[in-house]
Amino acid sequence: MLISRRQLGATALGGLLAAQSAPVLAQGAKVSLKVGGQFQATHPASMAMEEACAEIRKQSGGRIDIQFFPNAQLGSDAAMLTQVRSGVLDMMTASGISMQVVAPIAGISGMAFAFTDYDHVWQAMDGDLGADIRAGLDKAGLYAYPKILDSGYRNITTSTKPINTVDDLKGLKMRVPPSPVWVSLFTALGSSPTSITINELYSALQTKIVDGQENPLTVIEAGKYYEVQKYCSITEHMWDGLWIVANGKRIKALAPEDQAMITKAFETSTLKQRQETARLNVELETTLKGKGLTFNRPDKTLFRDALSKAGFYTEWKGKYGPEAWKTLEKYSGALS
Repeated sequence: MLISRRQLGATALGGLLAAQSAPVLAQGAKVSLKVGGQFQATHPASMAMEEACAEIRKQSGGRIDIQFFPNAQLGSDAAMLTQVRSGVLDMMTASGISMQVVAPIAGISGMAFAFTDYDHVWQAMDGDLGADIRAGLDKAGLYAYPKILDSGYRNITTSTKPINTVDDLKGLKMRVPPSPVWVSLFTALGSSPTSITINELYSALQTKIVDGQENPLTVIEAGKYYEVQKYCSITEHMWDGLWIVANGKRIKALAPEDQAMITKAFETSTLKQRQETARLNVELETTLKGKGLTFNRPDKTLFRDALSKAGFYTEWKGKYGPEAWKTLEKYSGALS
């Protein structure tokens, strides 16, 4: 599916018209909002959302009763996304890659080996690429707040062997999130990807339904996957973040002053969470080694070259379209 700037412009215009036509709650009206999250309460993103919601309740004197529910209490990512789109759930944190089923461009930020460092990540996500993604989500009825939480660079863990070369992935039963990009990526690298939701991942590793998984170190630590995995290979094959998304009609119906308060609280907590995740990225390797994980650092160019030869980048450039791909490469450099 090609994604053009003309379509994105129409999306933005449609969102503006919807906002203008939606009934706006009077300033000072009581508001109740439920926010769903997928990660454990101890994950930095969950802690940031708890902090932001507490600040909103405080600033509004309890008039805005916004509650955050971590650890997939309100359902899987797919289930919560359906609930937010239908209006049953007000908000959630969601990976752009997991939302590409409703807004194809949302997954482009998770392109394999796209961003060499965090400077490029934040330039892209706080810049034109992030704006294009938010416009695509708006077309699907989802309002994405301007700043995205940092989930982190993803690394591979296994129970069987360290991953040093592409050949080490051949035939390996890998858990991946339910998303076409992840399935395509690990298929191109020769493994056998199996889509399993995050709340079922620990038991899948424990019972050997899959041999390995891939996640940022913060998720590996919070999910205690070190208890059921032995090796961690720092592949950093993909960066991933969590958008704070809301039902578009619901959020645009709030009084402008309330919208501004919520936006500011989310932005403040998100920027703090990015700093905290950067700190943890440095410290967690030592922590996880102490909990039994063995680390190695393979040559990442081997994996990127294998993806190029397999036609992975050509395939996804065709799906996203030349204009969206050009915006990505503005920050990533040439991908082929």
